[in-house]
Amino acid sequence: MADADGSDPALVAAAQAGDRAAFDALLRRHYDRIHGLAWQMIGSRADADDIAQDVCCTLATRIGEFRGEAKVTTWICRIVVNACHDHRRRRRSFKGLTERLGVLAGLSRAPDGRDLHDAVWMRSAVARLKPAYRDVVVLVAGQQLTHAEAAAILGIAEATVSWRLHEARRLLGGDADA
Repeated sequence: MADADGSDPALVAAAQAGDRAAFDALLRRHYDRIHGLAWQMIGSRADADDIAQDVCCTLATRIGEFRGEAKVTTWICRIVVNACHDHRRRRRSFKGLTERLGVLAGLSRAPDGRDLHDAVWMRSAVARLKPAYRDVVVLVAGQQLTHAEAAAILGIAEATVSWRLHEARRLLGGDADA
């Protein structure tokens, strides 16, 4: 380690200079804070584990950006808070995608009777679709693009997008007549 005092600023400076031991010491010092803050904000230990791991990777790539204008702990906490906000956005986005997929398929409940909010079956069903069907489902239901926009992105006719969505609905179990 480059600096024997072991203070946060010294560890950051050494880590910025490429000292892996200093970066490791910095992570060890602050890991409990990172994980604890994520757990408090998200309310799930498993999600906090994932967020803490992501934050550690982020710190490795962003340590050079720390300019010392705030305390190291403040900077790290900001990164954790941003990671938690991103996690919540992804979760809301996925929940919305699941609900839109259910509407797309004409389902109010999963074929096995579970509530659509239990997204495991929908994620699994969409993952099993042929890639051509999955692409249009994700673009139209997930990204809320028009059929014309999805067609332009995929380089296919708008009518093909409509047909593939129809087939996806049938395969997802929402079109009993097909």
